[in-house]
Amino acid sequence: MDRLTRQLSFVQEADRLKGVLRRTQLTDPPRRENSAEHSWHVAVMALALADHAPAGTSIDTVVAMLVLHDLVEADAGDLSVHAPAAAQERQHAAERAAADRLYALLPDDQGAELRRLWDEFEERATPEARFARALDRLQPILQDVQAGGRAWREQGVTADQVLAKVTLIEDGSPSLGRFARRLVEQAVADGILAAAPDDRC
Repeated sequence: MDRLTRQLSFVQEADRLKGVLRRTQLTDPPRRENSAEHSWHVAVMALALADHAPAGTSIDTVVAMLVLHDLVEADAGDLSVHAPAAAQERQHAAERAAADRLYALLPDDQGAELRRLWDEFEERATPEARFARALDRLQPILQDVQAGGRAWREQGVTADQVLAKVTLIEDGSPSLGRFARRLVEQAVADGILAAAPDDRC
């Protein structure tokens, strides 16, 4: 295939992400969010919340990672971050296989660069990757609060489970991590997120 044909093949595959539904609920209209919407939303968050990134972080790189990070779900589907460890490991393997296939559709130079960004996001070894992952974890919490905790109730999620994910936010942005902790505490106080089992005595 010529270069343009390979690029368009990748673009067409990326469009499939619109059909992958996540657990996160939207409020207007009331329905489940799809993975393409999530990717767009976290990219917008990177631009709006750039002040909370570590000094020297390339926001352009963060945005690129966030646009690409869930593309593998076109093949692998979405899995709740609160799923059991064994299911998470199977999901990671499926996503790695999807990355192998999808980025190979592009011309070799482009495919290698976009795959490098995807790997960087997964490995969280750079400030850009850690900030991108922080936003990726913060976004569903914001959505769940806005939707009155519907997704949390559907999955039986408790505050300790959400707070376990907040550590990733803190790792990428201490200020956003502090905000996320306060948000979880308020969600419990408002009755839209169940308290941790030990807190129910």
